[in-house]
Amino acid sequence: MNYVYTKNAPDAIGPYSQAIVTGNLVFTSGQIAINPASGAVEASTIEEQTEQVCKNLKAVLTEAGSSLENVIKTTCFLSDMADFAAFNQVYGKYFTGKPARSCVAVKTLPKNVLVEVEAVAVIDK
Repeated sequence: MNYVYTKNAPDAIGPYSQAIVTGNLVFTSGQIAINPASGAVEASTIEEQTEQVCKNLKAVLTEAGSSLENVIKTTCFLSDMADFAAFNQVYGKYFTGKPARSCVAVKTLPKNVLVEVEAVAVIDK
C-alpha cells in the first residue's frame, strides 16, 4: 500500500491521505473545491466548484500514475440536489469514460462547499 501526495492538489484537512494505491487501484479521498495554490475555497457556484474538484482529482490521479480516463467509480456528494444538472454538465467534460457513479445530497460538506467527489481508478502497469 502506498500513500499519494501532490502539491498540485489541496493538502488533507484531517487525518487522511489524498489517495492510497493498492495493487493496480487508486482510491482517492473526497476532493472539495480548495484551490491548492491558495489553500482556500475561491469558487462560489456549483459549476466553478465542480471544475476545481475535477482539477484536484486529476492532479491526485496523475500523481498516483492514473488518470480521469481510468476512473471506474465515483461517489459524488452535493449539498443541494437542485444543483444536479449543472454539476453533471461540468462532470461530464472531465469523466468522458462514464464511470459507475453514485450521487447523493448531504446536509453539509466540509468548509460549506457545494460538492465533493471521490474516485476509484485503475493504474495502467
